[in-house]
Amino acid sequence: MCRHETLAAGQRCPACGRGTLYPLPAGVEIRIDGHALLSAVRYELEKLRCSACGAVFTAPAPAGAEKYSPRAKAVIALGRYYLGLPFYRLEQYQALVGVPVADATQWDLAERVADCAYPVFDRLWELAAQGEVIFQDDTHVRILALLAENRRADATGETLERRGMFTTGLVVRVEKRVICLYRSGRAHAGDNLTALLARREPELAKPIVMSDALAANQRDDDDTLIRCHCLAHGRRQFADLDEVFPAEAHHVIAVLNQVFAHEAVTRDRALSAAERLAYHQTRSGPLLEGLHDWLEQQFQDRRVEPNSSLGKAFTYLLARWETLTQFLRVEGAPVDSNAVERALKLIIRQRKNSLFHATAHGAYVAGILTSLIATCVQAGVNALDYLVALQIHRHAVFRQPAAWLPWNYQENLTPA
Repeated sequence: MCRHETLAAGQRCPACGRGTLYPLPAGVEIRIDGHALLSAVRYELEKLRCSACGAVFTAPAPAGAEKYSPRAKAVIALGRYYLGLPFYRLEQYQALVGVPVADATQWDLAERVADCAYPVFDRLWELAAQGEVIFQDDTHVRILALLAENRRADATGETLERRGMFTTGLVVRVEKRVICLYRSGRAHAGDNLTALLARREPELAKPIVMSDALAANQRDDDDTLIRCHCLAHGRRQFADLDEVFPAEAHHVIAVLNQVFAHEAVTRDRALSAAERLAYHQTRSGPLLEGLHDWLEQQFQDRRVEPNSSLGKAFTYLLARWETLTQFLRVEGAPVDSNAVERALKLIIRQRKNSLFHATAHGAYVAGILTSLIATCVQAGVNALDYLVALQIHRHAVFRQPAAWLPWNYQENLTPA
């Protein structure tokens, strides 16, 4: 806090001489400096040697400070799992600015952060299982240990139940909160959704689940949930055909664009779930009903070859019409799966920069830290401060994880 050099509250105004000065909220001026992601303090320890016996006496380092602070560990975790910086690249950068930290050391420090955070990660899964709306999707991941497993199976003739590797993203709305969860391995989105809903309280209403129409996203018992499919994926079928079938594609895209415009209005006006449903039923319902009739009429009049690319795009919409239009019947049903598509960009950023995980454990650590960071972003919480707090209060986190969630942890911080 910078105090005024000559004036204070309660003094006479030097400008007019009549009024009395009173305090206002402080003004803010920011001056920005640059540092390495990891900065260091270098201590030179005095050494003394005895001229007779040769014994060396070294001055002790300052007490109470560990070599890598909780903040340093949190910075490494954010660099790797939010910025997508591979450890070897951060190692090179730190050496360039004079504070070298080996990539193996960085992994060890990030793993320690995850060790402090996994009770909260498990608690987030428990909370997400009770959510009202769940978005799910997969993206590919490379895990070297599982790739080696595939090669051994090829060499020995062993049959693996599944050879693929996936990172599942689950974005869950729980009351007014949004939780982002990631899990990597052989399981795809349908498997991970099943694992999530196995922890759901049985008396709760069916959750709304939004995804694209890939089979990997489905479950055998989809009757236990309200399945929605992404209308943006349906629109994309026609956007890809715009040059080949411009008239038909333009008609479908124009109708769907109006539906998305109505959805934007509901967000801008912050309509409640019931108001949003009524708005879509009034504005979007007639548009989609007309589109459905038009699609069927094209087949009946034999204007579209069913096996052509255009016919397959028509069939995609008609075969999934009920799940694509759940927002016309179910309060809170989303129109598209953009929420989880955006959430998976964190994983794609990591994959493009770091290419792979060495082991399944490394992928698990990535899932923990990426989930906590992404949930902090959704909650508007400073992820760096949060990861530091989890390390400092590790014992309290293990005793009561529910008190150390991104949106309530500050209530439990020990006063400075």
